Amino acid sequence: MLKCNKYRKGCNKGKDMNITDVRVRIVKRDDSKLKAVASITIDNAFVVHDIKVIEGADGHFVAMPSRKSSEGEHKDIAHPINTETREQIKSVIMNAFNEELNKD
Repeated sequence: MLKCNKYRKGCNKGKDMNITDVRVRIVKRDDSKLKAVASITIDNAFVVHDIKVIEGADGHFVAMPSRKSSEGEHKDIAHPINTETREQIKSVIMNAFNEELNKD
């Protein structure tokens, strides 16, 4: 949910975020834990690129776009700020990922 405050003009209080497009590109490298790279479009107005699907010890997970800091840590440069939004993004990306895998 978009939260309005006194600094946000034209805010549509109570409007849900809609993911209007999902694109997944499968990465075909046997030696990599990176399995796919995704992009999502939000409300036909904002795109987030370089969302990764990674193979972990407990299955696949979604990692938000990040960059490496001078200390060697990876820091997200775009990320959801609540669990509901994180789960929505994860769900649509994993569904699209599984559809791409099953095309062959």
